[in-house]
Amino acid sequence: MITFDHVTVQYDDTDEPVIGDVDLTVEEGELCLVVGHTGVGKSTLLGAVNGLVPHFTGGTLYGTVTVDGRDTAGHPPRELADVVGVVGQDPLDGFVTDTVEEELAYAMEQLAVPPDVMRKRVEETLDLLGLAELRHRALHELSGGQQQRVAIGSVLTAHPRVLVLDEPTSALDPTAAEEVLAAITRLVHDLGVTVLLAEHRLERVVQYADRVLHLPGDGRVVSGPPADVFRTAGVAPPVVELGRDAEWTPLPLSVRDARRAAAPLRTRLAGLAVPAARPSPAAGDRPRLLDARGVSVRHRGQLLPAVREADVELRGGETTALMGRNGSGKSSLLWALQGSGPRTGGTVRVVPWGAGGAGGSGAAGDPAGARDPGAVSATEARRLVGLVPQTPTDLLYLESVRQELDQADAESALADGPSARAILDRIAPGIDDATHPRDLSEGQKLALVLAVQLSAAPGVVLLDEPTRGLDYRAKAQLTRILDELTAEGRAVVVSTHDVEFVARTADRVVVMAEGEIVADGPAAEVIVSSPVFAPQVAKVLAPLPYLTVEQVTAALADAAGGGGR
Repeated sequence: MITFDHVTVQYDDTDEPVIGDVDLTVEEGELCLVVGHTGVGKSTLLGAVNGLVPHFTGGTLYGTVTVDGRDTAGHPPRELADVVGVVGQDPLDGFVTDTVEEELAYAMEQLAVPPDVMRKRVEETLDLLGLAELRHRALHELSGGQQQRVAIGSVLTAHPRVLVLDEPTSALDPTAAEEVLAAITRLVHDLGVTVLLAEHRLERVVQYADRVLHLPGDGRVVSGPPADVFRTAGVAPPVVELGRDAEWTPLPLSVRDARRAAAPLRTRLAGLAVPAARPSPAAGDRPRLLDARGVSVRHRGQLLPAVREADVELRGGETTALMGRNGSGKSSLLWALQGSGPRTGGTVRVVPWGAGGAGGSGAAGDPAGARDPGAVSATEARRLVGLVPQTPTDLLYLESVRQELDQADAESALADGPSARAILDRIAPGIDDATHPRDLSEGQKLALVLAVQLSAAPGVVLLDEPTRGLDYRAKAQLTRILDELTAEGRAVVVSTHDVEFVARTADRVVVMAEGEIVADGPAAEVIVSSPVFAPQVAKVLAPLPYLTVEQVTAALADAAGGGGR
């Protein structure tokens, strides 16, 4: 179905090819998982399948890429649209209509599919992806996860023979991700659709893959069965890391297989002290920085409230993960706490933190020092609460990194705080001033927006789905950054569906459902007890309260050194 014959792709501004001399054949009905660190060429490999590379991206393609008998060099993407369906990382970039139903029909209109067939396919896709209740909703009103499902559905209605997916579950909650992956698997098994899927959250998808294409970063593409490739691959999900450390053979790819192999390991760990997944914040050093009571949000035109009388308390030195299914009200709550979003009820009081890293007049929780970020100017609100939205580029509108940083300093007007450039260099050193913000990687965009927000020295920092587009290495870097912020005494909230990131990063977890807070407690207690939000290691080793591979390694090392109880 797909053939790469000695394919090399090199861009004009690079010294080395992104992918070099790749020979590869993908058979009909295969689900191929494309893995590798950010920047190794995964998007280039995917783009070559439908002709985006090099017809739209530029650069030079050597060799031949053939899809269903068509040479992509002689067929631009529009001439491959009936064969190859593509879903990019950001669904908003691909939307061309206003409502869900219209978007699902649009691709078929361009392919001149008969109206009666169009109607049937729309209904099938609505049911397949659980979108029936959203059919008349405006696309801009949907949550990020709902938009992702619509983007996938708009491609599926054309019934392509090849489906190219670039991080299709990045914005989905665990349950919705399983539903989408189950639908994709049905397409592969029942209809013989060939799927190339690039995903950083490997724990979600590796068990479905027939083959793995690993890009080590030197231009090669290593192809093989998942268990063989992941034995030595530089990226791997936690269940594979655990299997490699335990030297299990064959290497497990799913929680089910790992649990079967883990019985002896669970026996060894049962009598050992469980190391903490992360250091616990000192209770005496945790001033209350934000106190929200009865916060309610109702968006215009919606019958039901997005947030229902939520009570939230945030303390300095603590990282809180905000979790819940798509559409549960997480983003609406964050915007209401920051003051920029609508708030139809309740109160929000934030203690000024100060530019120099020390608490302000109310740093000890003195109510007299608290202010409502929704009742002050936008500039003052940024000094109280900083918010990084789901799509960081929403806050980037100038022509270079330097201009963005200078503008942030001008708006913050802080005499004693670090400059935005100094903050960016601490978070992500090496970003060129002259670079256009939209040419940065996802991790660099996130770092730039975070630097812009931190230049105002807020004591409370909110991040909405910050791990989208980040690989495991970049997420570890983000954890380090957030730990530094809490070490300075700030309160950090991360809204996320990434349970593995939560296991390594969060001190506390708040779970929302239908606009209400339904759980609030220490991270280990909340996520271990949840079959949906538990990380892979917790599922493999249950009922033992382990969250990460690092905890297991530390416990065994302590036991070997005589530290067991």
